[in-house]
Amino acid sequence: MTDIIQALEPGALARLANMELRARTIVEGHFSGQHHSHFKGASVEFADHRNYSPGDELRHLDWKLYGRTDRFFVKQYDAETNMSVMLVLDASGSMQYASGEITKAQYGSYLAAGLAYLTSRQGDAPGLALLDGGVAGRLMPRTRPAHLRRLWEMLEETLVGRGLVPRPGTSTDGRGTSPRPTDGALADSLAEVAAMLTRRGILVLISDLLEPPERLLRALRYFRHRGHDVMVLQVLDEGEVNFPFRGAVEFQDLESGQRLRTETADIRRSYLEGFRQHQETIRDGCRSAGLDYELMLTTEPFGRALTAYLGRRSALS
Repeated sequence: MTDIIQALEPGALARLANMELRARTIVEGHFSGQHHSHFKGASVEFADHRNYSPGDELRHLDWKLYGRTDRFFVKQYDAETNMSVMLVLDASGSMQYASGEITKAQYGSYLAAGLAYLTSRQGDAPGLALLDGGVAGRLMPRTRPAHLRRLWEMLEETLVGRGLVPRPGTSTDGRGTSPRPTDGALADSLAEVAAMLTRRGILVLISDLLEPPERLLRALRYFRHRGHDVMVLQVLDEGEVNFPFRGAVEFQDLESGQRLRTETADIRRSYLEGFRQHQETIRDGCRSAGLDYELMLTTEPFGRALTAYLGRRSALS
């Protein structure tokens, strides 16, 4: 078991085991939550087995495996019946911020790890793209048994290596913050992700979304236009939402490294108003485009927050 999974709150994966991640729209390998594809892949390359479910075509049963195990398993092929779930995690500098013990990147990595576990458990194919001024790492969706462990390891190696998840024995400076949106790097990175995806599936963006909302929403609408079911999980810290700072504080832009020392009383009102407007634009823009949006704060236990969100999403499907 990787360190990133050992660090998850107790019982989180057990709670997720009872959930289901379903597509709200027609995607390849999935229609309204049923694992029956309306799209026939050209590939006949064997990829993996999964448990037989009523309605599966009998011609795909592995009778040799049945003879050894006395259980029914269905053969799976890379281009056929599995829904792909591409998890897109923002690994840029602003995700390093934490006013408490956990950074936004660490919280986001837990969300990605949990969703990958759920996707794999239900027989679908999780993938991962890490974004930092482009696609900094990727693992295309697969259903093979070792794939989930490799995805977890990639999260751990990349985020710890970049300093986005605190190493054991280190602390996070709660003064650092990124109070203004960045220059659109996330939107540009999403364009690279779009070019990678050849099948319609679920796309999950996990990010603080701290950049100009117009370009970001345009990039997300493109995925929707291409037939993907888009989930936007915005991860924020209480310090960014409530601006609890008092007195003279030196802020650091975690994207550029630029520092600014100011009296917080002079900027508090304008910061909170600008932040409110940014959030309203993001939330309303996602909903009007048919994108599934959810705000998650790093103070909420990730397991409870994720299962509550998936429960609401399932009820609306």
